[in-house]
Formats: sequence, C-alpha cells, structure tokens
Amino acid sequence: MSQPAPLSEALLHQVEQTKRDTAKIFKVLKDTRTLTATNTFQAHVRVPGSDLLIVVATPGPWDDDQSIRAVVASYDGVVHLDEYLAPGQPLSASRQGGGGRRYAATFRGAPQVNVVIHVHTPYLGGYAAAHRVFPLNYAAAQRVTLARELPVYIDRRQPEAEFILDVLTANPHTPAVLEANGGATFFGPALLQSAEWILLFEEGAYFQALGENLGGVRPFGEGVLEQQWRMTGLWEQGRTLVAPVR
Repeated sequence: MSQPAPLSEALLHQVEQTKRDTAKIFKVLKDTRTLTATNTFQAHVRVPGSDLLIVVATPGPWDDDQSIRAVVASYDGVVHLDEYLAPGQPLSASRQGGGGRRYAATFRGAPQVNVVIHVHTPYLGGYAAAHRVFPLNYAAAQRVTLARELPVYIDRRQPEAEFILDVLTANPHTPAVLEANGGATFFGPALLQSAEWILLFEEGAYFQALGENLGGVRPFGEGVLEQQWRMTGLWEQGRTLVAPVR
C-alpha cells in the first residue's frame, strides 16, 4: 500500500501550533480542576482546504510521557502522521485512523465548524449522567452565546457526529452537546475559543448544581440578556430571542 504524501510546511506548522495551544489548554483546565481525574480531552482540528484533521489528546494521569502528541488523519481514516508510533515504525502500523473518522460527518456537513472537542468535566458530566438538558442560567456563560441550553445526546444508535449536525440545524448557535452518561462535546470556529467556553460552561454547571440545593436555580431577571449580549456584541442578533415584557 502506498504511503501518504509528505506533509506540507504549512500543515506541519499548524500541527505544532495546535500542540502548543493544547498544552496551554491542558494546564489551564487541569489547574482550575475543570478536567476530571482521567484528563479526558481530545480535540479534532480542521486542516483548511483539505479532508484532513489534526487530532490531539491530553495525556492520562498514568502516562509516563506527559507531552502532547498529534495525529493527522483524513475523514476516511487514512493516517498521514502519528506521533504515537515508536521510531522506525511505518504509518501502516498506526491504529489512530478513528480520530479522523469520528467527527467526519460534522466537519463535512458544517463548514463553520473548525474544531470539535470531547471533554470530561465534573458538573457538565453530572448533567450528562442525569440525562438533563443544561440550561444556561449563568450570566458569564450566557454572555458568549445566543444558545439558551445544551442538548443531551442519548441514543447512540445515531452517531454523535450526525446528532451534532441535527442540533446545529435546529439552532446554529449551539456550541456543545452533553454526552449522556459521559462528558461533553464542544464545537466551534477555533480551538482556544472552544476551550475557554469549556471552562465557562463547567463553572456555570457548578454554580447551578449548588443552586439546586439552595431552593432551585432561577431564570435571568429582566434586562440580563440584553446587558450580557451587549457586552459581547450579540444583542442585535439576540434581541429577537427575548420575549417582550407584557
């Protein structure tokens, strides 16, 4: 079987930048206890103008090598780079093709999505375990998105990548879904932005879980959505989503 063509300098540069960004994300999410103990975080990053993805994952707590390694694979699972292989091993020995296939349908069907991240965090994971839609009732999280909730992916007979497309069709502003009995999957235009939102949304889930034990979480008061969306330039779009006061 023929080997994939050598990677371009531009792609190799993107690989290195993705690894640097992921190392920063790993430190922030770990230091803030946003990640669970298993350090589950896997990002799939689109390579512009191609059917290739850069796939990176954070090392587990038992891994001796705590460095960030990358895989480049096509939507069809053809591996072009595998930094997990031992020196001298051929690409044909790679078992990392699934990283290219996992969210291929999302990348094919949603050109606005440049990154998909699967992550396990404690309180979003709690909502996922309860099969509960996560309503955005934390102002700092609501500020960055016009979505009002995160839906739950429950029926795994439908691939998650296709479920994400259905969610985006229903509401193109949705930035993530909860994976029932698992973690959460975020998607958007940029790796660092989605990672920042993981921290924000997990913080919101934490506060809302506390609120459930203090009489229940309340919806936003009058004017909160306008205030928050004006701070991020979303108000002109968002004003049509706010029910008029009667």
